[in-house]
Amino acid sequence: MSSTAMPSQATGTASGSPTWDEPRWHYRRSLASRVILMTTMAVCFSVALVALGAYVTVKMSLENSLDNSLLDRAHQTAASAPLDAVQSQPIPSYAAGVADVRLFVLAADGHAITTSKGDSSAVPLGEPEIAVASGDSASSVRTVAENGEDYRVVAVPFRERGFAVVLVQNMATQERVLKRLGAVMLLFGLAGVIGAAAAGWAVARNGLRPVRQLTRNVERIARTEDLQPLPVEGDDEIARLATAFNDMLVALSASRDRQRRLVADAGHELRTPLTSLRTNLDLLLQADATGGLDAAARAELLDDVRAQIEELSTLVGDLVELARDEPLRPVVEQVDLAEVVDRAVARARRRGADLAFEVDTEPWWVAGESASLERAVTNLLDNAVKWSPQGGTVRIRLNHGTLTVDDEGPGIAPGDREQVFERFYRSEESRSMPGSGLGLSIVRQVIERHAGNVRVDENDRGGTRMVLQLPGAPLLAG
Repeated sequence: MSSTAMPSQATGTASGSPTWDEPRWHYRRSLASRVILMTTMAVCFSVALVALGAYVTVKMSLENSLDNSLLDRAHQTAASAPLDAVQSQPIPSYAAGVADVRLFVLAADGHAITTSKGDSSAVPLGEPEIAVASGDSASSVRTVAENGEDYRVVAVPFRERGFAVVLVQNMATQERVLKRLGAVMLLFGLAGVIGAAAAGWAVARNGLRPVRQLTRNVERIARTEDLQPLPVEGDDEIARLATAFNDMLVALSASRDRQRRLVADAGHELRTPLTSLRTNLDLLLQADATGGLDAAARAELLDDVRAQIEELSTLVGDLVELARDEPLRPVVEQVDLAEVVDRAVARARRRGADLAFEVDTEPWWVAGESASLERAVTNLLDNAVKWSPQGGTVRIRLNHGTLTVDDEGPGIAPGDREQVFERFYRSEESRSMPGSGLGLSIVRQVIERHAGNVRVDENDRGGTRMVLQLPGAPLLAG
C-alpha cells in the first residue's frame, strides 16, 4: 500500500513558476523599505540614463569636432601643398601645417609617403583610403586600432589624380577626456544614489508617521475594544483613511449598541412569561401534592399555561426575525403584493372573527422575499385587529404600491407615532394588552430591507392608519 503526502502549501508548478498561494518577496518587506528601495531604484535608473546620454553626446561631439578639423586640414593640405613635396622622402610636416598629426600621401597602388621616417605600416591604410586615391570615393573617415591604440584616419583626394592626402591622429587624448568624464559621472551618480536612498529613508520615516500612528490606534482598538473615534489630522489620503475608520467605528458601535439593547430588552420581555409559566406550574404541582384542583380550575390553569407558551413562542420568533440585522439577499423573486395581502387577510380573519374586513387591492409586483413581506403585512393587520373594537371594521387598500390599513381603535398619539416602530416600545394604553412590542419593529425592518418605508397616520374615523410603500410595478417585468 502506498500513500501520497499532500503538501501544506504549494510552492511552484512543474515549469518552476510560483503558484497563487506563494507569498511574493516584496510582500514580506515593510512599506518603508519598499519606498526606500523603489526611490533608490528610480533615481539610479534616472542617473544611469542621464549619464549614458551625456557620455554618448560628449563622445559624438568630440568625434564630430575631430573629424571636421581633420577634414579641413586635409582639404587645405591637398589644395596648398607644393608638388615637389609629394615626391620628397619624407614629406616635411610644415608642408601641410599639421605638425600634431601624421600626414600620408597615398598613391592609388597603395604606396604611401609619410612625414615620419621609417616604416609607414605602423598605421595600416586600407581599401577606404585607396578608393579615395583612385577617385572612387570623395572622402573617407574611420577609426583604426593598432598596437592597442585607436587612430582616426581621414582621406581626401589630392589635386593630382591618383593620389590621396591621409591624416592620422591618435585618439588617446580624446579617450582620456572621456575616461575622466566617465569617472566624474560615476562619482556623482553614486553620490546621487546615496542621496536618493537617504531621501527615501527620510520620506518613508516622516511620510509614514501618520500611518504608524493610525496602525497603533487601530491595534489599541482591537486590543481594548474601545470604539472611540480616531484623531484626524490634515486633509490628505491618511486623513481620509482615518475618517473611513471612524465611519466604520460608528457603524460598529451602533451595531453593538443595538445588539446590547436587543439582549437587554429580550431578557426583560422573556422574564414575564417565564415567571408566569413557572408560577402556574408550581401552583399545579402544589395542588397535585395536596389532592389536586377541580376540573374547571385545572382547565383554566392549563389554558393560562398554554397562552404563556404561545406568547413565549411568538416572542422567540420575533426575536429571531429581528436578529437578522442584514440586507436583503441578492437572490430574490418577483412577488405580487396583492396576493401577499390576501393571504395575510385570511390569517387575520381567523384572529378577528368578530371584525369586518374591507379589502381593495390592485396588482403590484415587487422584488423581494414573499415570506418576509407576508410577515410584515400580517403584523400590520394583527395590530389593527388588536386595537379594533368588537364589531369594528378593518379597511385594507393597495393602490399603486401604497398599502393602507385603517382600524377603528383609539388611534396613536402624535408623540408616540415615531416610537411605535422601536423594539419593545409600548405606549401607556398598550401595556395591559398582550404582545411582545416587536411586531411593528419587524414591519419596519422588513420594509426597509425592501427599499420601502412605513409610517403612522390618523384616518377619518380617528383610528390608526398604517401606510406602507414599496417600489415596484403594476405589471410583471418580462
